[in-house]
Amino acid sequence: MAELKTKLTGASVEKFLKTVTDEQKRKDCFEIVKLMESATKAEAKMWGPAIIGFGDYLLKYESGKELNWFYIGFSPRKQNIALYVKAGDASNKELLKKLGKHKIGGSCLYINKLEDISVPVFKELIKNSVKILKSK
Repeated sequence: MAELKTKLTGASVEKFLKTVTDEQKRKDCFEIVKLMESATKAEAKMWGPAIIGFGDYLLKYESGKELNWFYIGFSPRKQNIALYVKAGDASNKELLKKLGKHKIGGSCLYINKLEDISVPVFKELIKNSVKILKSK
């Protein structure tokens, strides 16, 4: 079995974010770090080469497989910012209706820039996502 690439590393979050070439996206990413750190009370850490995660827990699959994973996180991509929150959870349905311009794929939420969404609603989505995971 191949080794998992998405795991906690000792790489610098700040150094990684400084490599984001789009100035607005870079500013948004630094703001997302602040929002997620505030909501989780956890320091931003690099997970693999391009994901910033907050907090960690032991994820257990039905198959019995276990791995360390982050509660919430994000990754600046060329086209958008991928936000790893519980976007697919039914309890977040109403928040997503009020969020603003976004797309969903599984538990991922995709935005182009922070100004496209309601930051207060985003904060609630972050908090609720962590709450969901901690309750399991």
